[in-house]
Amino acid sequence: MWLASRDPRTPMRAKLVGLLIAAYALSPIDLIPDFIPFLGLLDEAVLIPAGVWLFERLVAPTQMAEHRAVAERASQRPKSIVGALLVIGVWIASGWFLWSIARMWWD
Repeated sequence: MWLASRDPRTPMRAKLVGLLIAAYALSPIDLIPDFIPFLGLLDEAVLIPAGVWLFERLVAPTQMAEHRAVAERASQRPKSIVGALLVIGVWIASGWFLWSIARMWWD
């Protein structure tokens, strides 16, 4: 949906539907609050897939297939070793910091 929404060939109605779906999915405000048993999560389980279905119906099938292929290729890119090392370094530094504080607290 992200790629198709940014494509100039996508109809404005589909772009609007895509924007509304994304806004509802990311919004902390729900039609039915999540703390209500069963119904709280049911609105997301129904409205978001229905919105995606509507979005796909508004965009040409060939265009959607093209964007799916691009998304598939993008998901198979090599992983960033520098990024992984950075995350591991942050975890190690955080662990060392917490260990140092805990050691000072108990001494």
